Amino acid sequence: MNGAMRTATAWIGGAALLVGLTYVLGGYGLDIYRKLLLTATLALSYNFMFGFAGQIALSHYTFYGIGAYSVTILMTQAGWSLPLAALATIGISAVVALAVAIPANRLEGFYLALATLALAQIFIVALVQGGEFTGGADGIFGFKSPEIFGIPLSGTNFVIALIGLFLGTLAVLQFLGRSYFGRACRAIRDNPRAAAAMGINVARTNIIVFTLTSSLAAIAGIFYAFADRFVNPYVFGIEPMFLLVFMVIVGGTGRHAGAIVGATVLFLLPEFLGDIVGRRYILIYGLLVVLALMFQPNGLIGLYDQLRHRLARRP
Repeated sequence: MNGAMRTATAWIGGAALLVGLTYVLGGYGLDIYRKLLLTATLALSYNFMFGFAGQIALSHYTFYGIGAYSVTILMTQAGWSLPLAALATIGISAVVALAVAIPANRLEGFYLALATLALAQIFIVALVQGGEFTGGADGIFGFKSPEIFGIPLSGTNFVIALIGLFLGTLAVLQFLGRSYFGRACRAIRDNPRAAAAMGINVARTNIIVFTLTSSLAAIAGIFYAFADRFVNPYVFGIEPMFLLVFMVIVGGTGRHAGAIVGATVLFLLPEFLGDIVGRRYILIYGLLVVLALMFQPNGLIGLYDQLRHRLARRP
């Protein structure tokens, strides 16, 4: 079996497994599953920004919120249809991302993190102080699930749509990661000066990466708006942003599989340990990040690679 056949088989098998879980799980399990799909999708796009391009930005949940609030406001208050509201939301998110990326391109490392952290705080304050327009601290709730070609976007249909979102995001980022653009991102991450000396336009590449990944986060936010038909400012705060960073680091930065594994493990961990440690699970996350950085910098996916290579060397 050649490489193309193996890849096609893996994609078909993975899609079948994800769809199969939709019909196996039910009730609370299905609710956890759809939120896990959203979290893994977010982790994939953030991993491309952080792991592939080396941009330490803390505004990913902000654009997640821009996507959720924009599509909700356009549909509930302006009366727009879902396709039109979704297209407008993506456009709004891209414009805001460009407006942030162009001046922030002068910053890097710790300073970029601080600038985007300030943006995240301003966004939360704007939502809380938005009055009837944003629903204030209570958010917006009670709106109906939309329909696509007469099919309601709820229940099992919604979860299958989330699977499509997850696989579509993965396909786009895999394609970019293997392209010249992906190689340019990794070169900039490793050594910006050397990348510039090789003819790579560092500023333009960084702006494209930030705008692209932020727009992907906004698209995920569009889907989030209809997960529970409820949007609230504090869902898009600083704490979930740091949890997203933890997921990428623990899973393995710069690897799509690492982002998926990290998101799955850290998202499900409170479900198993919540009754034991309560809110202190965040401390466990922090400990896992420290241990990963000290002993396993390639994350859980790197540990898997090591075990696989050891088994392969055995007679």
